Amino acid sequence: MSFISYLINGVSLGSVYAIIALGYTMVYGIAKMLNFAHGDVIMVGGYVVFTTVSTWGMPPIAGLIISVCVCTILGMVIERVAYKPLRNATPLAVLITAIGVSYLLQNIALLIFSASPKSFTSIVTIPALSLAGGQIIVSGETIVTIISCVVIMIALMLFIRKTKAGQAMLAVSEDRGAATLMGVNVNGTIALTFAIGSGLAAIAGVLLCSAYPTLTPYTGAMPGIKAFVAAVFGGIGSIPGAFIGGILLGVIENLAKAYISSQMADAIVFAVLIVVLLVRPTGILGKKMNEKV
Repeated sequence: MSFISYLINGVSLGSVYAIIALGYTMVYGIAKMLNFAHGDVIMVGGYVVFTTVSTWGMPPIAGLIISVCVCTILGMVIERVAYKPLRNATPLAVLITAIGVSYLLQNIALLIFSASPKSFTSIVTIPALSLAGGQIIVSGETIVTIISCVVIMIALMLFIRKTKAGQAMLAVSEDRGAATLMGVNVNGTIALTFAIGSGLAAIAGVLLCSAYPTLTPYTGAMPGIKAFVAAVFGGIGSIPGAFIGGILLGVIENLAKAYISSQMADAIVFAVLIVVLLVRPTGILGKKMNEKV
């Protein structure tokens, strides 16, 4: 039964990675940018909920809504100030800018909240679920995280396929120049993509801190990197790929901690990624892109 428990916890952790990876994969698929500051937006979302709920005494749902709104606006500001001027710059310039924004957010959090860890109070009030006669206990945080991940993925796919804004995102991802000629507001579409991705990062941050209740200015750094790995693992640019990659990454990491070594778990995760990319460079659901020269 312990294997089932490890598997369920791995799916829960993978669901958090998947929600973060959805933001990565949307931004890359549409704007062709790797936003490495995305992980630090997770941290900002966690601190907003910590401040509103633990310090100001607001209801958890209100704290979550405020966190999503703050991170959504933050994502749009980051895109407008840091990335929009680099729309036609080299990928290296965008990458360096993203790293700079990441460090900026971390140091602002250090100035405001200090480096001391904060004890995060879970916003999930659902009781734990007992299975197999009490041999397997599934926490409320695990249940909410898994359900949230599935709902978010389905909602995103429906949004992309069924709405005008979603169709504009598809057009921009295929050919930005042609989309402009067809009347698509490319800048607005990219800004919307950053807004959605950052809002998802806030949700992921709250779920992550609810399951692992410690919050520091560096909370989002490693989950952000692992979520990027999950996006590449599943096929960056693919929403179902980000979901599958996140779940698989969480399961691999949790089983590695349980059966091999907790200290080697991260190394095993990255080793699996290397093997997958050697066998299938585009990831599990990624498609080979032919570029004209």
